[in-house]
Amino acid sequence: MPVEIGMPTVLSGLAGVPRLGPDDAQQTRKDFTSGSEVRWCPGCGDYAILAAVQGFMPELGIKRENVVCVSGIGCSSRFPYYLDTYGLHSIHGRAPAIATGLVTARPDLNVWVITGDGDALSIGGNHLIHALRRNVNLTILLFNNRIYGLTKGQYSPTSEPGKITKSTPVGSVDTPFNPVSLALGAEATFVARTLDSDRKHLTSVLKQAVEHRGSALVEIYQNCPIFNDGAFDVLKDRDEAQARLIRLEHGEPITFGVDGTKGVVRAADGTFEVADVATVGLENVVVHDAENPNPATQFALSRLDDPTLSHVPLGVFRKVARPAYDDLVRAQVTGAVEAGNGPATDDDLAALIAGRDTWTVAD
Repeated sequence: MPVEIGMPTVLSGLAGVPRLGPDDAQQTRKDFTSGSEVRWCPGCGDYAILAAVQGFMPELGIKRENVVCVSGIGCSSRFPYYLDTYGLHSIHGRAPAIATGLVTARPDLNVWVITGDGDALSIGGNHLIHALRRNVNLTILLFNNRIYGLTKGQYSPTSEPGKITKSTPVGSVDTPFNPVSLALGAEATFVARTLDSDRKHLTSVLKQAVEHRGSALVEIYQNCPIFNDGAFDVLKDRDEAQARLIRLEHGEPITFGVDGTKGVVRAADGTFEVADVATVGLENVVVHDAENPNPATQFALSRLDDPTLSHVPLGVFRKVARPAYDDLVRAQVTGAVEAGNGPATDDDLAALIAGRDTWTVAD
């Protein structure tokens, strides 16, 4: 018979993780910087992401021995070597599954998943969407450089159509994933996008993600200077960025461009489109609602993005409260123990193994 349990209270993402006491030495960036030689290529966007994480981790006030960084395979997946916490360089695409088991068994840990567009969206696609669907209490950083860097420049699930690479010498014919749309389709409770070169915005988004209870996916546009250099240059050029970047702020009209002259409005077919604010009026500009439990409008907003980067929403798309998978599992275990009048014994285990659900195969 199933054990009835009460729904756990939705807590902060760091609830249950030991914090530094008043008598503990305060941690600094140096405490989160390992002695390992950083072996990314010069100019790689991963350096900026690492520096941002090392920089704000001390501000969380949690003990670094209770932080665990789990990665898969790829350039981004070397991250655990450089962050001086516990870490695991795991199996290609399987980091979300490993991290799920870890955070479910150990509620005292702050668990991160570091992955790339190839690792997460190709071989690891199922693991990622199910971690998001289940709302496991993980902070997932998806480094998106639109290329396979570690294996020397093949196209990835986010490469734009027509991309010429070593594995697509006459151009890719694939339709790329939009990682934000994918996460919203899986109903992840926190979904955001940021840029490796925008330290202030990157840090702000990461802080919100780690403090969120449940699955938090942050897509980070990240430059690969060797195999896909300049993929996001149009978003880093000051003039181009003003015309393309749509910065999202919860509760604010979605405007962008020089002096906010452009805005996002609802089209006749229910989708979103860009218009001149002077023409449509500010009152008709969509107000961003990251806390709407229905992800439909947030998904529509993510579809403004396209492989040409003509309009790129940036910021927190979704931030809603829902009980985390690992909290629910632990509540079930507690309920089962209480219903059984105590923990299982060796005799109980022996009876289970030799019970009616086993059988003998005879010749």
